[in-house]
Amino acid sequence: MSHREKRLLFLLSTVGFLVFNYLLYGYWESHKIAAQRQLTNAEATYQTAVATNAVRDQLADEIQWLADHEPKPAAEQDIQTRLQEICEREASKAGLTTQSQKFHPSDATEGRIFQRARFEITVNGTEQALYQWLDVLNQPNDLRAATKLVLVPDEKDDTKIKCTATIEQWFVPIQPSA
Repeated sequence: MSHREKRLLFLLSTVGFLVFNYLLYGYWESHKIAAQRQLTNAEATYQTAVATNAVRDQLADEIQWLADHEPKPAAEQDIQTRLQEICEREASKAGLTTQSQKFHPSDATEGRIFQRARFEITVNGTEQALYQWLDVLNQPNDLRAATKLVLVPDEKDDTKIKCTATIEQWFVPIQPSA
């Protein structure tokens, strides 16, 4: 092999080596970017899982409480009647005078597990008796609460308060047989 052929072979080998390294570097760089993207996605998934786990831990007690206190299915009319009876009975026990009563339509949104029976009652009495009555009506374990209160002083007697309360009872409705 002549000296010129050797130089040409060396030059072609060097150029081939450089082109091979350039292509290899491009291939390596694209895989590096893909690996970095996968790492970023994995970190984001991990952070989401950690946040979800924290929320689950926070809600676990509430879910357990609800499972322990979930009411048996009942008819809307039965719940409304019981709600009215409780309101009247506890008002008379507390020494309050019932002035008016009114049933409101139940919140029966499709797809929800719980529905709400609503009952509005207006009572009149002393502040202490009113607070005792409200304390008896607000029973989280029975899924019952006074959700709206309007308090105004009695026009005739300054020692009494007129209270219009909306009492709501959450319940599981009876599902119709298919």
